[in-house]
Amino acid sequence: MSLDISLFHFINGFAGKSGILDWLGIFFGDYLAYILVLAAVYFLFREKNIAKRFYFFGIMAISVILSRGIITEIIRLIWSRSRPFFALGIQPLISEPTGGSFPSGHAAAFFALGFAIYYFYREEIRECFKNPGTWFLAAALIMGIARVFAGVHWPTDILGGAILGWLVAYLTVKYLLPIRRMKSSGV
Repeated sequence: MSLDISLFHFINGFAGKSGILDWLGIFFGDYLAYILVLAAVYFLFREKNIAKRFYFFGIMAISVILSRGIITEIIRLIWSRSRPFFALGIQPLISEPTGGSFPSGHAAAFFALGFAIYYFYREEIRECFKNPGTWFLAAALIMGIARVFAGVHWPTDILGGAILGWLVAYLTVKYLLPIRRMKSSGV
C-alpha cells in the first residue's frame, strides 16, 4: 500500500466517528472557502492606496485564475485521477465533486491566494505570523486536510495543489506583476 493511500486511510479513518468532528470536516472542507474569499476582499478594500489596491487585486486574481482555472484543468485533461470515494467505494462527507482529483482545485486556488497575499505584505510586515498571508496559508492547509478527511481528495492531490498555488503566485509576483516595478513607480 502506498504512503498516499495509507495517509488517506489514517486521515479519513476519523470520519464517521464523531458528529462534531464530521461537522468540522464538512465546514472546513466545503465552507471555509467562502470565509477566505470574504477575508481577501476585506484585505483588498483595507488598502487605501488605489494603485496598490489594483496591484493587490491583480496578483490575487492572476494567481488564482492561472492555478485553478487554467493549469489545474490542463493537468486534469492530461491525467484524470479517480477520487478516493470512487476508487475505494466510500461515501464522502461532502457532495461528490466531478472531474479528476489531481491536483486539488481548492488547494491550488487557496494556496495561490494565500501566497499572493503573503508576497504582497512581505515587505511591509516582516514578522511571519503578523502577515495575513500566513493565516490564509494555514487555513488552506486545514481546508486541504478536511477535504481528505471528507473523502474527496488524496493527500497528494492537496500537496500538488499547494505546490501549484505557490509556484503560480511566486511566478506572478516575480515575472508577471513584479513587486519591484510597483515600488519603483512610487506607489
